[in-house]
Amino acid sequence: MVARSCEFESHPAHLNKKMTYKFAYVIFFLYLCTVFYFKSKIKYMKKSILALFMLVSVAASAQVENILGDWKTIDDKTGERRSVVAIYQGSDGLYYGKIAKMLVGEPGLKCTTCKDEDYNAPLEGLVIIRGMKFDAKANALTGGKVLDPESGKFYYGKIYTKDGKLVLRGSLDKAGLLGRNQTWER
Repeated sequence: MVARSCEFESHPAHLNKKMTYKFAYVIFFLYLCTVFYFKSKIKYMKKSILALFMLVSVAASAQVENILGDWKTIDDKTGERRSVVAIYQGSDGLYYGKIAKMLVGEPGLKCTTCKDEDYNAPLEGLVIIRGMKFDAKANALTGGKVLDPESGKFYYGKIYTKDGKLVLRGSLDKAGLLGRNQTWER
């Protein structure tokens, strides 16, 4: 039996070339596996986020659909129907409402109490709800202004549906503490 000395030098020249290539292949393979693993996870995450966003958008659009359309305004004091207001989404993505038809008074009534460009404008076609955004959390249109054609004043507005009716909250403050509600019907 011949005893061999087992000398090990840390110099790379003494490493077996085949082992070096195998080691490099293993490292490269692990690198590729890691890249593809995380790439597939990122792709999955992107798809999940996109699907969640689409689901939330569809749910929000279904909720806002309850608010859009024609509504008959009801006078708070007399209870009579006064006009038909069409609530719609503008090309800028915000929500507006205009008087589509007057149900009381003479044809061709004008807004004599309004100011600026609305002064003396015909009531039919007058935009009285302006620049509202849909708040999915509150399930309401908020953040815009509401014009009262009788006084010519603008108020902060919030619009939501309750029991199949539309509730318009006009207030002096953004929080909606100082104001009143008006209920409209389809």
